Amino acid sequence: MYHLRLRTRQVFSQSGRFSRHIPGLSALVLLTALLPPASTAGGLPTRLHAQEADADDPAELNSGLLSSFRWRSIGPAVASGRIADIAIDPTDRSTWYVAASSGNVWKTTNAGTTWTPIFDDYGSYSIGAIALDPNDHLTLWVGTGENNGQRSVGYGDGVYKSVDGGRSFTNMGLETSEHIGMIAVHPDDSRTVFVAAQGPLWNAGGERGLYRTRDGGDNWELVLEIDEHTGVNEVYFDPRNPDVMYASSWQRRRHQWTMIDGGPGSGIHKSTDGGETWRAINRGLPSGDKGRIGMAISPINPDVLYAIVEASGNDGGTFRSENMGENWSRTSRYQSTAPMYYHELYADPHRFDRIYSLDTFLETSDDGGESWSRLPTQSVHVDHHALAFDPDDPEHLILGNDGGLYETFDFGENWSHFTNLPLTQYYKVATSNDEPFYHVYG
Repeated sequence: MYHLRLRTRQVFSQSGRFSRHIPGLSALVLLTALLPPASTAGGLPTRLHAQEADADDPAELNSGLLSSFRWRSIGPAVASGRIADIAIDPTDRSTWYVAASSGNVWKTTNAGTTWTPIFDDYGSYSIGAIALDPNDHLTLWVGTGENNGQRSVGYGDGVYKSVDGGRSFTNMGLETSEHIGMIAVHPDDSRTVFVAAQGPLWNAGGERGLYRTRDGGDNWELVLEIDEHTGVNEVYFDPRNPDVMYASSWQRRRHQWTMIDGGPGSGIHKSTDGGETWRAINRGLPSGDKGRIGMAISPINPDVLYAIVEASGNDGGTFRSENMGENWSRTSRYQSTAPMYYHELYADPHRFDRIYSLDTFLETSDDGGESWSRLPTQSVHVDHHALAFDPDDPEHLILGNDGGLYETFDFGENWSHFTNLPLTQYYKVATSNDEPFYHVYG
């Protein structure tokens, strides 16, 4: 495990002018190269490359030779990578946990000045969701497997739990879920946890649906099951009464030649007995096949729910309910540009009916979804997936996207980029044959 030092912050104004630069050590180090140790024998350098050996006595490539090599970071130093989720310790708002879609989990205790990777030694590099126990700030739940549906999505091996602030983790099960959409810890009972399991993307079956544990993860029960092709994407508690719960189901299946992004299994469900029983609450939503559904509950008036719904034909859009989901009305036809990759809503805790849609750009509505506009994100990477609020400052936002983590203190007029998170995601790496210095491409 290693520790990344002082970050380099680049701050841009909405006009695009460079505003502030704090020098530091930029340690973005995902792409790596092998470098053998510089050992000597008899005062002479040891031969490092097989091609230096005699033509009739080539070096044998075996495990002994390869075990002497070490990894050396070669950058890049200007980019980060896709953020899946953000969790902030409510008792110490300088402590953040950041989940990467293809870069494990990272922790900072100084609001991003330095970062420590805390999940490198466990079974999955791909993370879909994280959640802090509201009753114990040292207990962190991690759901592995990215929760989007693109071709390059990485799968996971279940749910992990840490009881020591991320120093160590234990796999608590649901290994065949492959993709975790969301984790919700009961606000009054730390032993009760709900996991929205999307299930395998490339095949049917697996552990998919809504799972509940009432013993801290030792045992799990499937409390909401749709079918072998449909999992659960999101799960929420009513902030006033945790017996009232909501969950969105998502039917999807990816093949080599296409993505089946929806079906009759997708919908919104409600429980009023703490997850024991569930019923569909789709009155006013599209009646045909639906795809991915993102939800949000107004923290100011939890009777009001929001949903962004992918649907067949021209029936999708943004929907709003004023009676806890019993009836829905469409507020606009707005949907994200790629629902299987986005379709997440957040409700602002400071202003009623202000909601955010994570899309290619950060979209916002101040009237419950009737009209939409883009929040200023000058010099910010596109493709957004996570958002965190400051309960004491309505203009302070933390945003996670395909380019890493960003922060604004003036509601988007200026953003700073955390360039010290080494999360750049490569789909392919290649080298040239140039001599004496070859090039590395990714």
